[in-house]
Amino acid sequence: MAFKIESAEFAASFADVAAYKNRAAALCRVPQICFVGRSNAGKSSLINMLAGKKIARTSREPGRTRLINFFSLDGGRVFLADIPGYGYAKVSKAERGGWGELIEGYLLTADAPKHIFLLADARIDPAASDKKMIDFMYSNRLPFTVLAAKADKLSGAALSRSVQKIATAFCLGRDDIIAVSSVTNLGRAALLEKIGSVVERSEA
Repeated sequence: MAFKIESAEFAASFADVAAYKNRAAALCRVPQICFVGRSNAGKSSLINMLAGKKIARTSREPGRTRLINFFSLDGGRVFLADIPGYGYAKVSKAERGGWGELIEGYLLTADAPKHIFLLADARIDPAASDKKMIDFMYSNRLPFTVLAAKADKLSGAALSRSVQKIATAFCLGRDDIIAVSSVTNLGRAALLEKIGSVVERSEA
């Protein structure tokens, strides 16, 4: 069942897991759809594409998202979580470590049904940080879907090769990868279908 978005708006931001847990009661009753990926993978743009309007701040400069930002769909029926990107080299080691603690702490907080969309840039090979995130999700049994992001930048044949390369790197079938583009809306229907299935399970 596809999820039809009637309304979307900013809900809250958290700089650390403790702050999130203090507010978790208001969020934990409904599914949370989390977007993870390297800095500048296009997470915020994809959220805006799904919402049909600009609700998440975007930037061409990597590493601008430094908080977990939550967006409410349909009056709080579902929350989208925009998580800081990983793998950005031009910040201090301490700051990168802080982001890692925030990301892992949030994803492992057992307060709400979650599904994770991992964005892998279709134009470049998966990085060690992407593979580390995949291993983290596997080892913690976190449900996830891999997205081949910025798919509009590649031709049909090149995109097909990229999807296969991502699938091989992550030990997945190529049918497990959804090609998406925030520019052309490619993959939007498949994402809404996945969100709908998460919502349906949580409301059963």
